[in-house]
Amino acid sequence: MTVLAAPGSAWSPDETGEPAAVAARLAARGVTLETPGTIELRPRVWYNADLKSRWFYVPAVLAMVLMLVTMILPSMAVVREKEIGTLEQLIVTPIRPWQLIVGKLAPFFLIGMLDMVAVSAAVVFVFRVPMRGSFWLLFGATALFLPTTLGLGLLVSTMVRTQQQAMMTAVFLLMVPMIYLSGLIFPIENMPRIIQYGTYGIPLRYYNNVIRGIFLKGSGLEVLWPETVVLAAFGIVVISAAAMRFRKSLD
Repeated sequence: MTVLAAPGSAWSPDETGEPAAVAARLAARGVTLETPGTIELRPRVWYNADLKSRWFYVPAVLAMVLMLVTMILPSMAVVREKEIGTLEQLIVTPIRPWQLIVGKLAPFFLIGMLDMVAVSAAVVFVFRVPMRGSFWLLFGATALFLPTTLGLGLLVSTMVRTQQQAMMTAVFLLMVPMIYLSGLIFPIENMPRIIQYGTYGIPLRYYNNVIRGIFLKGSGLEVLWPETVVLAAFGIVVISAAAMRFRKSLD
């Protein structure tokens, strides 16, 4: 029979006697006293054991660069056609509105994909942030994310008349709120509950999960497929809304 006693305690069945005497009496009866082991808590940080801040923030630069190139520049490019009068030349051509949209957005799509490759290379080789997941999964997720930003840029171009208005609208009404509420800088879990619900309507939130899941966690498509489906849905909805509003006219 074994009895556990706390360190330094003077336990005895009859509450009397010195600890040594009590232990001797119990030993004579075949009962031994043992001091229980201690429990040591050691916190463990998953995916970033060294707590390097650049591992958390540098991948977010990829999303910011893509938004800058594929949201602001397309909106300004279409508005510029209005300002310099070249939109009149497009009006008299036999091309259809969807062909004009593809012609305007396709170059920025290609530039965005090239930027993704360049920024990813800088993140891995310059800042030494590991990419534990698949590069091709990141490539495909980016291809699903860009139609959303391109569509938002085109949508902005249909609402303004000058390049300054296009830039201010894209930056302050779309880009800044999306960056702050997507989890790129501040964890969504620390936001008020009502704001957390609102972040589900921000496509950058899902792309952020894809970026950090691939770079830091090594997640695959079996884990990130919900984010990719949502990104594809956002792209279809935004592009459709922008195309419906876009008119091949001076207005």
